[in-house]
Amino acid sequence: MTSNSDSDALNHQYANDIFLKTRQDIHHQYSVPKVDFPAWVITRIHWRGDEVVLDVGSGSGTYFNALRAQRPNITYYGLDRSAGMLATHNASQRLLTGDAQHLPFADATFDVVMANHMLYHVPDIDMAIREMKRVLKPGGVLITATNSVQTMREFLALLNRGMLLLSTPGNIHRRPMQPDSLRFSLENGVRLLAKHFYAVVRHDLPGELIFPQVEPVMAYMESLRSLREPQLPRGVFWDDLMLIVREQISRAISHAGELKVEKLSGVLIASNSGGFIHDFVTLKDAETLDGKGTAPLN
Repeated sequence: MTSNSDSDALNHQYANDIFLKTRQDIHHQYSVPKVDFPAWVITRIHWRGDEVVLDVGSGSGTYFNALRAQRPNITYYGLDRSAGMLATHNASQRLLTGDAQHLPFADATFDVVMANHMLYHVPDIDMAIREMKRVLKPGGVLITATNSVQTMREFLALLNRGMLLLSTPGNIHRRPMQPDSLRFSLENGVRLLAKHFYAVVRHDLPGELIFPQVEPVMAYMESLRSLREPQLPRGVFWDDLMLIVREQISRAISHAGELKVEKLSGVLIASNSGGFIHDFVTLKDAETLDGKGTAPLN
């Protein structure tokens, strides 16, 4: 569960799309290989082209833009907890504020539900997944993009090393910062989704961020300040930490000519009988009807 301080940090971080857009722009400019991640995510499933889609945690519409380009005839709904994020969304209608744990839709409304890079922020992840399953039609598909717990470990190492250097004797900080995706990652997300869905498949997309200058790295760090600063130990201050981090990055770039940051993101696709699992379920149901199977699938 998240604390009140966590909730305050999230409210500040996602009051609008400024901080998120900073990180998205940095990924777009410095990633190797260059991949349109939202476009890659939505091509992990087969589309008819006329689906009704719910985008939970839609933000300013990154996935709407990809869907509009590839599947212009779908019916799209965007939901986000922040009205400020929706203010710059490119969809002209069917946008609403709401809570992923209490979706304001009837049962079996959507062919596809997307919850991309947001479930690790939800206080009760299990409740949110139950809600997403509830609003899916029979045979519907849930798409949940997220990060590996191993992604961008170099950033965490810079922060944790800086905290150690700023610790005073007798007050050494022994609890390192953890990845933002720790609560719902590529690694544990399969297990969390499998509690509710018959089948889950994982698709990984590895890559690197390659920085020839220090400034974009610092911009990325600063964009996360509202989330990371509350995690600092007593006596360690953000501005002091950033001075140490900047010095470490400058030395690394001076020595190697660039700073490389390995990243691993991906998507988990879950369904009871649709998408990638459709043919298998159809075959099993047919076997059951023929008296060859053991039990029908729910």
